[in-house]
Amino acid sequence: MAAPDSNSATEFSKLTKLQKFAALLIMLGPDGASQLMKSLDDNELDAIAGEMAKITMVSQELQAELLQEFAEVAVEACTGIRGGVDFAQTALEKSLGGFKASNIISRVAPSRTSPSRAVDSPIVKIADLEARQIFNLIKHEQPQTIALILSYFTPVKASQVLGILRSEQRELVIERLATLAPTPIEVVERVVDVLNLKLGGKSTRALNQTGGVKNAANVLNAMDKTVSKSLLMSLEERNPELGKSIRQKMFTFDEVGALEATTLQRLLRDVDMTDLAIALKTASEWLQTRVLGCISKRAAESIREEISFMGPLKLRDIEAAQLRIIEVARRLESEGEINLDDAKQSSTNEVMV
Repeated sequence: MAAPDSNSATEFSKLTKLQKFAALLIMLGPDGASQLMKSLDDNELDAIAGEMAKITMVSQELQAELLQEFAEVAVEACTGIRGGVDFAQTALEKSLGGFKASNIISRVAPSRTSPSRAVDSPIVKIADLEARQIFNLIKHEQPQTIALILSYFTPVKASQVLGILRSEQRELVIERLATLAPTPIEVVERVVDVLNLKLGGKSTRALNQTGGVKNAANVLNAMDKTVSKSLLMSLEERNPELGKSIRQKMFTFDEVGALEATTLQRLLRDVDMTDLAIALKTASEWLQTRVLGCISKRAAESIREEISFMGPLKLRDIEAAQLRIIEVARRLESEGEINLDDAKQSSTNEVMV
């Protein structure tokens, strides 16, 4: 279906209600769209995200048509507004969090993700197996090969398989997963061919690969807390820099807003208010409101005032302030003061596509 970016009234009349709603959400921007998307169920989110991902541009003419049909929506239609997969990803992350957003985007926009989700994709046959069956299939493979295969699974499925591996093998695999570089399609095809031959299947299409530090962090997040903590500590002893990088990805500043109110209040008591202002400089309005709603009204007004008086800040300075807050959160968790699991998003046992 062509993206609805035509400037003709005829083309507008051919759009479905779903396409019109998707275009309207793009006009509202990520913050506005995320508020509406929170009220949708998973099937509706899949459908609307799929349409948003197809829309590359909402022209001025189309904006005018939409505003006429949705008269209650107040938005300035003065320039073209870009949509696309990036917009859909951002809006979903703001409304649902990173894990669930990635799962939905992977279903509706496979060109942005790893393997195809079509039924003939050979990796699907492997991913649909029970964790124990997958373990039996790959247990004698090299750590690099196991990491490559796990990179195609959701964090939950990958963590289940990882949890069955021997501890020393597990550590090597998570390290390889975190440092997994883009792999030539031919290499991936050969690996999947071998595994599918063991299952009596055959590879029928090319695959991509998605490893990296964030992938490894997601897998560790999905594992039993005691096991993941032990695994990460062992990794940090062998490779401190990589271990630190993974740890930093296991809890992000955006997840602060997902903490329980009492947990967030406890965290903010130990956070430097200047750091908080800098960290919230580029945060969404929702995150600012959520965080500032957990401190006194006077302190919140002071923070907002400080933010408004700030000039342009370098991204590295903002990220540094956010990291200091994350480090406070980790310290409090290690001391048993708070539980960062409050902010973790769950995902289903499906193949990442």
